[in-house]
Amino acid sequence: MTTLRIPSRFNGPPGSGNGGWVGGLLAEQRDDAVVQVILRSPPPLESPLRVVGGYLFDGDTLVAEAAAGEFTAAAPAPVERSVAVTATVERQGDSPFRKCFVCGDEREDGLGIQAGAVADGVVAAPWSPDDTLPIGTPLLWAAMDCPGGFTVPEIATRPAVLGSMTATVHALPAVGEQCVVVGELRGEQGRKGLTATAIYGEDGRLLGRSEQVWIRLS
Repeated sequence: MTTLRIPSRFNGPPGSGNGGWVGGLLAEQRDDAVVQVILRSPPPLESPLRVVGGYLFDGDTLVAEAAAGEFTAAAPAPVERSVAVTATVERQGDSPFRKCFVCGDEREDGLGIQAGAVADGVVAAPWSPDDTLPIGTPLLWAAMDCPGGFTVPEIATRPAVLGSMTATVHALPAVGEQCVVVGELRGEQGRKGLTATAIYGEDGRLLGRSEQVWIRLS
Protein backbone atom coordinates (compact mmCIF):
# COMPACT_ATOMS: atom_id res chain seq x y z
CA MET A 1 0.00 0.00 0.00
CA THR A 2 1.25 3.46 -0.95
CA THR A 3 0.66 6.52 1.23
CA LEU A 4 0.52 10.02 -0.26
CA ARG A 5 0.44 13.40 1.46
CA ILE A 6 -0.56 16.73 -0.10
CA PRO A 7 1.56 19.54 1.41
CA SER A 8 -0.43 22.65 2.28
CA ARG A 9 1.47 24.59 -0.39
CA PHE A 10 -0.42 22.72 -3.11
CA ASN A 11 -3.93 23.88 -2.28
CA GLY A 12 -6.69 24.69 -4.73
CA PRO A 13 -9.91 25.89 -3.10
CA PRO A 14 -9.38 26.84 0.56
CA GLY A 15 -8.46 23.85 2.72
CA SER A 16 -8.17 21.28 -0.06
CA GLY A 17 -5.60 20.10 -2.57
CA ASN A 18 -5.30 21.41 -6.11
CA GLY A 19 -7.08 18.89 -8.31
CA GLY A 20 -4.40 18.83 -10.98
CA TRP A 21 -1.62 18.24 -8.47
CA VAL A 22 -3.58 15.42 -6.82
CA GLY A 23 -4.36 13.91 -10.21
CA GLY A 24 -0.70 14.00 -11.16
CA LEU A 25 0.27 12.23 -7.93
CA LEU A 26 -2.17 9.44 -8.75
CA ALA A 27 -1.08 9.31 -12.40
CA GLU A 28 2.49 8.69 -11.23
CA GLN A 29 1.29 5.47 -9.61
CA ARG A 30 0.13 4.04 -12.94
CA ASP A 31 1.80 2.75 -16.11
CA ASP A 32 -0.93 4.01 -18.46
CA ALA A 33 0.12 6.62 -21.02
CA VAL A 34 -3.18 8.48 -20.56
CA VAL A 35 -4.79 8.56 -17.12
CA GLN A 36 -8.24 9.71 -16.06
CA VAL A 37 -8.65 10.91 -12.47
CA ILE A 38 -12.10 11.53 -11.00
CA LEU A 39 -12.27 13.60 -7.82
CA ARG A 40 -14.91 12.27 -5.43
CA SER A 41 -14.38 14.55 -2.40
CA PRO A 42 -12.14 17.52 -1.53
CA PRO A 43 -8.54 16.23 -1.16
CA PRO A 44 -7.39 17.06 2.39
CA LEU A 45 -4.07 18.76 3.02
CA GLU A 46 -1.29 17.41 5.26
CA SER A 47 -3.07 14.09 5.86
CA PRO A 48 -1.87 10.56 5.07
CA LEU A 49 -3.89 9.28 2.10
CA ARG A 50 -3.96 5.61 1.14
CA VAL A 51 -3.64 4.44 -2.46
CA VAL A 52 -5.43 1.12 -2.90
CA GLY A 53 -5.45 -0.04 -6.50
CA GLY A 54 -6.65 2.98 -8.44
CA TYR A 55 -8.38 4.55 -5.45
CA LEU A 56 -7.24 7.30 -3.06
CA PHE A 57 -8.70 7.23 0.46
CA ASP A 58 -8.71 9.56 3.45
CA GLY A 59 -9.56 7.03 6.13
CA ASP A 60 -12.73 5.42 4.76
CA THR A 61 -13.61 8.41 2.55
CA LEU A 62 -12.98 8.00 -1.18
CA VAL A 63 -11.09 11.08 -2.38
CA ALA A 64 -10.30 10.17 -5.99
CA GLU A 65 -10.02 7.28 -8.41
CA ALA A 66 -7.68 6.76 -11.35
CA ALA A 67 -7.87 4.54 -14.43
CA ALA A 68 -6.62 4.38 -17.99
CA GLY A 69 -8.15 7.18 -20.05
CA GLU A 70 -8.56 8.31 -23.63
CA PHE A 71 -9.06 11.62 -25.38
CA THR A 72 -12.14 12.60 -27.37
CA ALA A 73 -10.55 15.26 -29.63
CA ALA A 74 -7.26 16.85 -30.63
CA ALA A 75 -5.30 19.03 -28.21
CA PRO A 76 -5.91 22.80 -28.18
CA ALA A 77 -3.78 24.58 -30.77
CA PRO A 78 -0.66 26.48 -29.64
CA VAL A 79 -0.74 30.22 -28.94
CA GLU A 80 2.15 32.65 -29.41
CA ARG A 81 3.83 33.52 -26.12
CA SER A 82 3.52 37.27 -26.70
CA VAL A 83 -0.24 36.86 -27.10
CA ALA A 84 -0.41 34.77 -23.92
CA VAL A 85 1.56 37.40 -21.97
CA THR A 86 -0.86 40.15 -23.00
CA ALA A 87 -3.87 37.99 -22.11
CA THR A 88 -2.47 37.28 -18.65
CA VAL A 89 -1.90 40.97 -17.89
CA GLU A 90 -5.53 41.66 -18.77
CA ARG A 91 -6.74 38.76 -16.59
CA GLN A 92 -4.85 39.49 -13.37
CA GLY A 93 -6.95 39.65 -10.22
CA ASP A 94 -9.82 37.65 -11.72
CA SER A 95 -9.20 34.25 -10.10
CA PRO A 96 -12.13 32.70 -8.19
CA PHE A 97 -9.65 31.19 -5.71
CA ARG A 98 -7.02 33.86 -5.16
CA LYS A 99 -4.77 31.70 -2.98
CA CYS A 100 -4.79 28.67 -5.31
CA PHE A 101 -1.31 27.24 -5.88
CA VAL A 102 -1.77 27.31 -9.65
CA CYS A 103 -3.81 30.42 -10.49
CA GLY A 104 -3.98 32.48 -7.32
CA ASP A 105 -2.75 36.05 -7.62
CA GLU A 106 -2.24 36.26 -3.84
CA ARG A 107 0.44 33.55 -3.79
CA GLU A 108 4.15 34.35 -3.93
CA ASP A 109 5.04 30.64 -3.96
CA GLY A 110 2.50 29.56 -6.58
CA LEU A 111 2.68 29.07 -10.34
CA GLY A 112 0.89 32.32 -11.17
CA ILE A 113 -0.87 30.88 -14.22
CA GLN A 114 -3.72 33.32 -14.88
CA ALA A 115 -4.85 32.42 -18.35
CA GLY A 116 -6.64 35.21 -20.20
CA ALA A 117 -8.85 35.19 -23.27
CA VAL A 118 -7.13 35.08 -26.67
CA ALA A 119 -10.17 34.03 -28.73
CA ASP A 120 -13.77 32.98 -28.15
CA GLY A 121 -13.61 30.09 -25.68
CA VAL A 122 -9.79 30.01 -25.70
CA VAL A 123 -7.40 31.25 -23.00
CA ALA A 124 -3.62 31.20 -22.66
CA ALA A 125 -0.86 32.08 -20.20
CA PRO A 126 2.93 32.00 -20.16
CA TRP A 127 4.63 29.68 -17.67
CA SER A 128 8.27 29.05 -16.85
CA PRO A 129 9.02 26.37 -14.25
CA ASP A 130 11.63 27.37 -11.68
CA ASP A 131 14.00 25.27 -9.60
CA THR A 132 11.99 25.33 -6.36
CA LEU A 133 9.93 22.25 -7.28
CA PRO A 134 10.67 18.94 -9.00
CA ILE A 135 9.59 19.14 -12.64
CA GLY A 136 7.49 16.03 -13.03
CA THR A 137 4.00 14.68 -13.63
CA PRO A 138 2.27 16.38 -10.65
CA LEU A 139 3.64 19.79 -11.62
CA LEU A 140 2.54 19.51 -15.25
CA TRP A 141 -0.89 18.20 -14.30
CA ALA A 142 -1.22 21.18 -11.95
CA ALA A 143 -0.15 23.65 -14.64
CA MET A 144 -2.78 22.17 -16.98
CA ASP A 145 -5.55 22.36 -14.37
CA CYS A 146 -6.79 25.92 -13.85
CA PRO A 147 -6.49 27.19 -17.45
CA GLY A 148 -9.36 24.85 -18.29
CA GLY A 149 -11.47 26.41 -15.56
CA PHE A 150 -10.77 29.90 -16.89
CA THR A 151 -12.62 28.99 -20.10
CA VAL A 152 -15.86 28.27 -18.23
CA PRO A 153 -18.17 31.31 -18.64
CA GLU A 154 -18.47 33.59 -15.58
CA ILE A 155 -15.99 31.46 -13.60
CA ALA A 156 -14.99 34.43 -11.41
CA THR A 157 -18.54 35.03 -10.14
CA ARG A 158 -19.92 31.48 -10.45
CA PRO A 159 -16.96 29.34 -9.29
CA ALA A 160 -16.47 25.79 -10.48
CA VAL A 161 -14.15 23.05 -9.26
CA LEU A 162 -12.40 20.27 -11.15
CA GLY A 163 -14.49 17.11 -11.30
CA SER A 164 -12.30 14.97 -13.54
CA MET A 165 -9.15 15.28 -15.59
CA THR A 166 -7.81 13.00 -18.31
CA ALA A 167 -4.20 13.81 -19.13
CA THR A 168 -0.86 12.71 -20.47
CA VAL A 169 2.67 14.10 -20.25
CA HIS A 170 4.83 13.69 -23.36
CA ALA A 171 7.96 15.52 -22.18
CA LEU A 172 9.18 17.70 -19.33
CA PRO A 173 10.26 21.33 -19.74
CA ALA A 174 13.65 22.56 -18.56
CA VAL A 175 14.01 24.96 -15.64
CA GLY A 176 13.28 28.44 -16.98
CA GLU A 177 11.87 27.20 -20.29
CA GLN A 178 9.35 29.68 -21.70
CA CYS A 179 6.23 27.57 -22.05
CA VAL A 180 2.66 28.49 -22.95
CA VAL A 181 -0.42 26.89 -21.38
CA VAL A 182 -3.61 26.94 -23.47
CA GLY A 183 -7.20 26.25 -22.38
CA GLU A 184 -10.24 25.64 -24.56
CA LEU A 185 -13.96 25.39 -23.79
CA ARG A 186 -15.47 22.32 -25.46
CA GLY A 187 -19.05 22.70 -24.23
CA GLU A 188 -21.44 22.96 -21.29
CA GLN A 189 -23.92 20.46 -19.86
CA GLY A 190 -25.99 21.93 -17.05
CA ARG A 191 -23.58 22.71 -14.20
CA LYS A 192 -20.71 21.01 -16.04
CA GLY A 193 -18.09 22.74 -18.18
CA LEU A 194 -16.21 20.54 -20.65
CA THR A 195 -12.71 21.85 -21.30
CA ALA A 196 -9.29 20.93 -22.65
CA THR A 197 -5.78 22.23 -21.97
CA ALA A 198 -2.27 21.83 -23.35
CA ILE A 199 1.27 22.93 -22.52
CA TYR A 200 3.70 23.83 -25.30
CA GLY A 201 7.46 24.23 -24.92
CA GLU A 202 9.36 27.22 -26.24
CA ASP A 203 10.22 25.25 -29.39
CA GLY A 204 6.54 24.53 -30.02
CA ARG A 205 6.57 20.88 -28.96
CA LEU A 206 3.52 19.55 -27.12
CA LEU A 207 4.62 18.74 -23.56
CA GLY A 208 1.27 17.57 -22.23
CA ARG A 209 -2.47 17.80 -22.71
CA SER A 210 -5.69 17.20 -20.83
CA GLU A 211 -9.46 17.05 -21.08
CA GLN A 212 -11.50 18.07 -18.07
CA VAL A 213 -14.94 18.29 -16.52
CA TRP A 214 -15.58 21.28 -14.26
CA ILE A 215 -18.57 21.43 -11.92
CA ARG A 216 -20.11 24.69 -10.75
CA LEU A 217 -20.55 25.01 -6.99
CA SER A 218 -24.06 26.40 -7.44
